[in-house]
Amino acid sequence: MRPQLLLLPPLVGALGGCVSVKAPDRPIEINLNITVKQEVVVSLKKDAEDFITSNPELFPK
Repeated sequence: MRPQLLLLPPLVGALGGCVSVKAPDRPIEINLNITVKQEVVVSLKKDAEDFITSNPELFPK
């Protein structure tokens, strides 16, 4: 028998109790606050540029 195989059972036994799974005491909270301000500002800016370009009499230079 190989000497390496003799060391395997104690090693497996020592690692057997290292992992434990426990449910949390409180519910898990996931915060999904997302800001979309930049997207709205870009969209409004493009709409304003299109409006000014299509109505030059309203905005003289």
